[in-house]
Amino acid sequence: MPKLASCEKMEQTLLLFLLFLALAKEAAQLENNKIPSLCAGQPGLPGTPGTHGNQGLPGRDGRDGRDGAAGLQGEKGEVGHPGLTGPRGEQGSPGINGLPGEKGPQGECAVAPRSAFSAKRSESRSPPLPEQPIVFDIVLINEQGHYDGNTGKFLCQVPGLYYFAVHATVYRMSLQFDIMKNGKSVASFFQFYGNWPKPTSLSGGSLVRLEPGDEVWVQVAVGEYTGFYSSVKTDSTFTGFLVYSYWQNSPVFA
Repeated sequence: MPKLASCEKMEQTLLLFLLFLALAKEAAQLENNKIPSLCAGQPGLPGTPGTHGNQGLPGRDGRDGRDGAAGLQGEKGEVGHPGLTGPRGEQGSPGINGLPGEKGPQGECAVAPRSAFSAKRSESRSPPLPEQPIVFDIVLINEQGHYDGNTGKFLCQVPGLYYFAVHATVYRMSLQFDIMKNGKSVASFFQFYGNWPKPTSLSGGSLVRLEPGDEVWVQVAVGEYTGFYSSVKTDSTFTGFLVYSYWQNSPVFA
């Protein structure tokens, strides 16, 4: 009897242990939602999305931090390479003229340009032809060589103002002569013959502005007005000279 009771007690203990294991297994299945069922269930509908929460209020600004202490001065860096040349700038506007400077010292005296001549007609020359240059073939003075005793023409080489004068001896004829510049009359003079027994004279002159290359000469008019005369005791002359030059820096003329 005691041995039988002991066996029953061991069986009861084993049953209780198996029951405990079964309950523990079912508890684990319930916890993992893996309880077996006779038929499979339909999947549930998805839930509606939740609404976004309201934006929170901005936080307050933090306080300014304290200024840090100044750092130590760094070492001097290396000199950089020269930069490229920039484009040329626009030309500036002209400046205002300054005040006149002081007058400089007097320079050395320079020789003013010169031009002068004088010539007369020889006794042996025939009466002049109308509208042709009268040749005053005996040259009295012509240092610069601006007068030509073969043609009777003066050729300007120094620009300026000149004075030309003609003195004519008139005998037994009327006379009209003109001082000509480049083929045009500058001044005209006339004397009518009045049956005088002795020679008379007719003189005239004019200021003429000339440029290099201009020519000046004397000629008689058409008709019987060609009474130029020369003898041992009387002459007919043509004279000209420079009054002043237009050159500011005048070269020296010998």
